Amino acid sequence: MLRSMYAGISGLKNFQTKLDVIGNNISNVNTYGFKKGRTIFSDLYSQTVSGASAPTTTRGGVNPKQVGLGSQLAAIDTIHTAGSTQFTGNTLDLAIEGDGFFIVKDAGNNPNNTYTRSGNFYLDKSGSLVDSNGKFLYGYSAPRLNTTNDDRNYPNAENAPTGTEVTNLTIKIPTDAQSISVGNDGKVLFVNAAGDLKYAGQLIMAKFPNTGGLEKKGNNYFTESSNSGAPLTATATQSGMGAVKSGSLEMSNVDLSEEFTEMIVAQRGFQANTRIITTSDEILQELVNLKR
Repeated sequence: MLRSMYAGISGLKNFQTKLDVIGNNISNVNTYGFKKGRTIFSDLYSQTVSGASAPTTTRGGVNPKQVGLGSQLAAIDTIHTAGSTQFTGNTLDLAIEGDGFFIVKDAGNNPNNTYTRSGNFYLDKSGSLVDSNGKFLYGYSAPRLNTTNDDRNYPNAENAPTGTEVTNLTIKIPTDAQSISVGNDGKVLFVNAAGDLKYAGQLIMAKFPNTGGLEKKGNNYFTESSNSGAPLTATATQSGMGAVKSGSLEMSNVDLSEEFTEMIVAQRGFQANTRIITTSDEILQELVNLKR
């Protein structure tokens, strides 16, 4: 059988995967906090017909003769560039201007941390800050303070107060609160029923040495992998986590014009590889017809 036929088959498989990734990108063009994928190809390997030879005193050098045997999928990257910010006016809609991630988790002694850039948060029945799946937003829950000036003693995670409310690591708002506000540094304030401004806590965020190594788990969640590195945690605006923008959401970083262009490239690449297969088939047919 002709080697070109198998090379064409490998190309078909790769471009099919590329189309799968493009389709997923386009389907998530309006998914908050979504990070697009990208496919990278590489050559499979080459069959060496003859090796290279060095020049001698009487004859020049000769280059190697190799026949390529197709292509393979080298990587499917996750591109973590920031998406555009959309203003919503909802206080608990939070966007990150920087490289950090929100940390959301289930309650318990050993919950698994998950990370997200999708900042649509809500208050549950008990007043806890949760995401759309009910996971708690991770943060320092400080003792209730009377004024905003009192929270100057707790500017970051290192100086946060100790006690049972801190080890809970969830932020709770009294159900009778009149209003809520979230600062750029992730501090959550509320006005209680008596009209006093109180300090509820502060968000804790995470970033990774290799953001591209995070694994997607669905529901806009990422999890740590063996190649992402251990997360660095800090409060917003600290250690490069970025600022929190209340009343806004980060949109998907998918660019439709780029995706449709890549779709055309993938379609033409797929067609070209089918031509390789059909042409190889015609040559084989001619060989078979030699014996009549």
